[in-house]
Amino acid sequence: MSFFVCDDPQFASYVLGNAPVKQLATGYDWVEGPVWFGDMGCLLFSDIPNNRILRLDDAGVSTFRSPSNFSNGHTRDLQGRLVSCEHGGRRVTRTEWDGRVTVIADSYQGKPLNSPNDVIVARDGAIWFSDPHYGIMTDYEGYRAEQELPCNVYRVDPGGRIEAVITDMACPNGLAFSPDERLLYVADTGRMFSDDPQHIRVYDMVDGRPANGRLFHTIAPGCADGIRLDSEGNLWSSAGDGVHCIAPDGRRLGRILVPERVSNICFGGRAKNRLFITATTSVYSVVLNRKGAQCP
Repeated sequence: MSFFVCDDPQFASYVLGNAPVKQLATGYDWVEGPVWFGDMGCLLFSDIPNNRILRLDDAGVSTFRSPSNFSNGHTRDLQGRLVSCEHGGRRVTRTEWDGRVTVIADSYQGKPLNSPNDVIVARDGAIWFSDPHYGIMTDYEGYRAEQELPCNVYRVDPGGRIEAVITDMACPNGLAFSPDERLLYVADTGRMFSDDPQHIRVYDMVDGRPANGRLFHTIAPGCADGIRLDSEGNLWSSAGDGVHCIAPDGRRLGRILVPERVSNICFGGRAKNRLFITATTSVYSVVLNRKGAQCP
């Protein structure tokens, strides 16, 4: 079968015709939050309903942390430490090199966060995360609880001060900076049980803050959840039929077909050109002719 669909001839140079989409592991309930640890040669990812973080390497799959406070998205900070979004703890945490867990943010203006979902780290060391309500709406991916804050995007500066920087989205989800960090992309997946629009917005970064938010692209079928940028500024997004590649001008260039609904993605591997894909019950990967931006 063909794993690739070219919507623009340019996409043919981004993929390798003899590089298959491989299923690396399966048997989970809802996998999310892939993050590559190049120095350890492994991928960490969340199996949210089963309350655990798993590790995938050449030896197979093992448990990294269980329970995990229903962790979702992960990234690494400038020192290479794991930064995690926890639905169960309603917080963002950092795992220190000695295994201790440090709380980065768990409240705003005296109220508990909703259920932090995705997280990125800027070059200045600031931690950005989205805080939709998905993890507190049911007991499936966390604990049902009252929502006390709007669904915002937050920035935590290196000194620990938290600031709501995007406050006009229904449910912000995936986050990614352009390679030069002049643009911020945010996926809005809408509130549960609603007909909210689902799309990706892009913001200009002005004095370290997002401004001039505007529609960038609407994924179809499905919607954007996890997003990543390659080194040339193309955006790669989860979608209902796999992974979509979007040019910097918002045109869809092509698709990677995956047999399950994709939740999130990240670049990694020896040459930073291997795209890891979390999709419902499984983890997949495919080698591309593109490298990830800001890939550890």
